[in-house]
Amino acid sequence: MARFITIEGGEGAGKSTAQRFIADRLAERGITTVQTREPGGTPLAEAIRQTLLSVDGEAPVEMTELLLVFAARAQHLAKVIEPALSRGDWVLSDRFTDATYAYQGAARGLSTATILHLEQLVQGGRQPDKVLILDLPPEIGMARARSRGELDRFEREDHDFYERVRAGYLMRAEAMPERYSVIDAGQALPQVESALTAEIEGWFDER
Repeated sequence: MARFITIEGGEGAGKSTAQRFIADRLAERGITTVQTREPGGTPLAEAIRQTLLSVDGEAPVEMTELLLVFAARAQHLAKVIEPALSRGDWVLSDRFTDATYAYQGAARGLSTATILHLEQLVQGGRQPDKVLILDLPPEIGMARARSRGELDRFEREDHDFYERVRAGYLMRAEAMPERYSVIDAGQALPQVESALTAEIEGWFDER
């Protein structure tokens, strides 16, 4: 049975590394996965991503940012996520709607009601089966992001912004513990991989 797994967290949390690790472990079980990301996943959605992350030109205001995120998500769902799940593939997405509640909601200050309205409009009833939140202090995540090179528009936000992002994620995990798992991403990589392995094993125990 196909499953939709999303990986969330602030900048520098190691989401891409975790996504590859999970895909490899699932492949060992003979499971076909589609690895994708948000914003992005299709040519049009990737173009929207470039607009959102670019430090050049006019920066979008908060509501424009929110609408662009959901425009990219609508395309992503229609062209990648829903077709993959219909084929019976597992979908592993680096970010999904929880990122919107954390970044545009908790950090930017847009209302939960507005985000929820757009979520229902764009997604219908589609929700991830499991959400993994890679949690670590913002100062560690931003140090990792800076070590990768030039920073995008979101990576240039201040420490308080990322404290609000982190709080937004943890608030959602606390409210819906049956869907969310929080992993300490400040640990050494072998410890993070061990925690991810335990999560994967748990998915199969549930089936």
